[in-house]
Amino acid sequence: TNSCRQAESLRQTLRLLISKTYWTDMIYIGMTNDLRRRISEHQNGYERTTKPYRPFKLIYYESFPDRKKARNREKYLKSASGKRFLKSM
Repeated sequence: TNSCRQAESLRQTLRLLISKTYWTDMIYIGMTNDLRRRISEHQNGYERTTKPYRPFKLIYYESFPDRKKARNREKYLKSASGKRFLKSM
């Protein structure tokens, strides 16, 4: 049915998340298909790379229909011009 396809599409939607620490200017950029779970993993110290910088606040996210588009946007945001864009937010 159409509602089943829509639900499946939502599960497959990738989200690019950008979070920032409260006490430094460190910005984390990453992809996930479950935004709440991923933020929880970072906040609870399950990620080795971000554990020392907790807590984070979500400052921005975007949704993409496929991994390739999400990855291209992630690469841009990690570039010098992408970082300038994020700092201007």
